[in-house]
Amino acid sequence: MDIKNLTPGGFASNCFLVTEGKDAVLVDCSAPAADVLTALRETGAVLHAILLTHGHFDHLLTLADVKAKTGARIYLSREDRDLPSDGEKNAYAVIFGADKTYPEADVLFDDGDTLTFGALSLRVMHTPGHTRGSSLFLCGDIAFTGDTIFAAGYGRYDLYGGDPQMLAASLKKIAALNDSTVLYPGHGENATLAEALSRLY
Repeated sequence: MDIKNLTPGGFASNCFLVTEGKDAVLVDCSAPAADVLTALRETGAVLHAILLTHGHFDHLLTLADVKAKTGARIYLSREDRDLPSDGEKNAYAVIFGADKTYPEADVLFDDGDTLTFGALSLRVMHTPGHTRGSSLFLCGDIAFTGDTIFAAGYGRYDLYGGDPQMLAASLKKIAALNDSTVLYPGHGENATLAEALSRLY
């Protein structure tokens, strides 16, 4: 498996192109479509899906453009299904005082689902707290964590759907993963789970 972070995207949000042979998925969608297309040409892979860790605007910035240019289907947690189409819920209006909407998901997933795209297979772990639908994508010893947990911290819980108690429970759930699991967060650098937890507690 090859993982390429296509930052810099907007708002310092990470955007991961994950490939296995000729199969690819994009985890979150903040990088310009031109950068996604260039990376796909370099790998020779086909983009099957855009997997969203949650529904906040800074992870959806180029969603419409990437979908239009690649035909990839959008996957999002069932609990966050209303966020892309609502500027208040996706936090754009909260930050900028103006409405902004993004394409709705083509496919809604639930906790424990396995998402398979050719040679790629990722398991969904529902980790509410940052949003109601925040989720990790697990693949072996790799976890794409969105804004639930970072290399040195965790996501805010003061926006729509945020809940500090749910986030605390989600962090305990994540802590049960193997310590050597490598976290690919929605912002910032990668870290092992052991490293991230040592900075939290």
